Amino acid sequence: MNDSIVCDTPDKILAYQLLAIRSALKLEIAGLKHSRGSVAQKVRYLMSVRTRDKKELLAIYESYLKSVNVLK
Repeated sequence: MNDSIVCDTPDKILAYQLLAIRSALKLEIAGLKHSRGSVAQKVRYLMSVRTRDKKELLAIYESYLKSVNVLK
């Protein structure tokens, strides 16, 4: 059975990128490091948020994803 997903429109590609950032932030909260620096720092910059608490940052980011209908 083939369960692959194809992101073939700009909206789907952007949604995939936003979800990949969410996954990377979850892994960073769990203790893993990203080879290209802090994911939390990039999310803070993108969201214009100043919180240092990564779990709170994840909650803010997930609420943003829900507001733009990327996450249910």
